[in-house]
Amino acid sequence: MTELEFQLVKTNKMTLHAVTAGPRNGPLVVLLHGFPEFWYGWRNQIKPLAEAGYRVLVPDQRGFNKSQKPEGIEQYTLDILRDDIIGLIKLYNREKAHIIGHDWGGAVAWHLASTRPEYVETLIPINIPHPAIMPKAMLTLPLQWLRSSYMAFFQLPEWPEKLLSADHFDGMAKGIKLSASKSSAFSQEDLLQYKEAWSQPGAMTAMLNWYRAIRAGIPEGFTQPEKVKVPTRMIWGVNDPFLSKKLAKKSIEHCEDGTLTFVGEATHWVNHEQPDIVNQLIANYLKNQAGIN
Repeated sequence: MTELEFQLVKTNKMTLHAVTAGPRNGPLVVLLHGFPEFWYGWRNQIKPLAEAGYRVLVPDQRGFNKSQKPEGIEQYTLDILRDDIIGLIKLYNREKAHIIGHDWGGAVAWHLASTRPEYVETLIPINIPHPAIMPKAMLTLPLQWLRSSYMAFFQLPEWPEKLLSADHFDGMAKGIKLSASKSSAFSQEDLLQYKEAWSQPGAMTAMLNWYRAIRAGIPEGFTQPEKVKVPTRMIWGVNDPFLSKKLAKKSIEHCEDGTLTFVGEATHWVNHEQPDIVNQLIANYLKNQAGIN
């Protein structure tokens, strides 16, 4: 039976809540959640990876759930979020790790692999494009602008917090459930877990600050990014209501050694909707990169 260990860890002058599992001497796999999730979003992936012999590390990223929530949007830029993960890799006495990220967690993973590749063994972004792709897409793909219009709303002060937290986050919970392709993807118990995380003091503003920090702009070097040299396996739920498939195709063009797999009957929440497929894709890729038959 896989036991989960809950810890508070220090990284980049920040205290993060984290979950670990698997053999302590196993290769390190870091799972990075996005908005509006927390470590629990990887509940279907932790056990299979741990049982395969990996040391699995799943932090609540800064601002989420039980992790520290610094004030100010400048505390949530991609460079700082990346450095949180570098600090974790060092804290667990590894030179590098396999990095798997979904949504905003995938953006952090892309940025880490693009700018500090020495810390990344393999990169697996799930339903998130390379951060340099989005600004261009907003200008050239009108439908993508409409799909991403919620990001503009999130820039407003106070109103997003009031709307999202209304009726104890009922609208937010229903939105996640309705946007999934399977009603079973998020159970009522799952949504209660999310509501508890969202209810943490200061969490909603801190979570939204990830979007508000976009005002700081794309980090230097991302407007004309170099090829991502780290072995990369993109996984994409084909019916993502928020992000176009074109973004995935354009992102993989930035990878020297990249493969892209579209998963059917899945949306943005592919790791919840099709966990067996996602787990198999991850397992096969990690084995192939390690040269294990």
